Amino acid sequence: MPEGHTLHRLAKLHHQRFAGGAVRVSSPQGRFAEGAALVDGRVLVRAEAWGKHLLHHYDSGLAVHVHLGLYGTFVESAGPLGDPVGQVRMRMAGAGRAGEQLYGTDLRGPTACEVLHEPEVAALTARLGPDPLRRNADPSLAWERIRRSARPLGALLMDQKVLAGVGNVYRAELLFRHGISPHRPGRELSWAEWDELWTDLVELMRVGVRRGKMHVVRPEHDHGAPSYAADRPRTYVYRRVGEPCRMCGATVVHAVMEGRNLFWCPACQPG
Repeated sequence: MPEGHTLHRLAKLHHQRFAGGAVRVSSPQGRFAEGAALVDGRVLVRAEAWGKHLLHHYDSGLAVHVHLGLYGTFVESAGPLGDPVGQVRMRMAGAGRAGEQLYGTDLRGPTACEVLHEPEVAALTARLGPDPLRRNADPSLAWERIRRSARPLGALLMDQKVLAGVGNVYRAELLFRHGISPHRPGRELSWAEWDELWTDLVELMRVGVRRGKMHVVRPEHDHGAPSYAADRPRTYVYRRVGEPCRMCGATVVHAVMEGRNLFWCPACQPG
């Protein structure tokens, strides 16, 4: 599932390409036809991301909400769009404020693609924890939930009501970078530790926005065994079960925590 940096990259791109101009919105697949008709031809005011949620705000006061889920993807293109390929839930086409270059994007396979009124948008964002990539994010809001909880940190970091935008990769790698066991109860974390985690997470996710990929291994450790996939940067523990830790050589282990795969080094992250 795409993590928060992916949605912020999409929001930035869609704002640059479409905002300020009328956008033609359709649903070649048909499943979003009624929603598309509500915003078709309207001016896109802004695109933004909240955690793993993408929002396109139109001048009518309506917003299109997209959650990519496990299989959703946008395919971007420049110039006139050809015939749709595959099951395109939503197609957008417009030239934005400049009106010089036509751009398009096709959305396939999202978990959610719906039109919301502003009160519904407010209700959606109110359910989310602070997003490390938003300028006004308040880490103390997440801390208040964490410090009262007996749930393990590995679960709390993935809970979008606690922290918006963090997924499996950032969860595993952040805890490794700070030598914290994913099984440690939230209430045993100190404010100083949380402050360090938050600061590091903000920087890691900003790197993800800039570079389009999650770079989590420090330069001095970015060597040795290759990544878990040819097109992905190296990780410390994510998807490295059974392999030696890049730091200490101990075997990286795996478990399932609240339905999600969890990876950690028992030597570097004791407890």
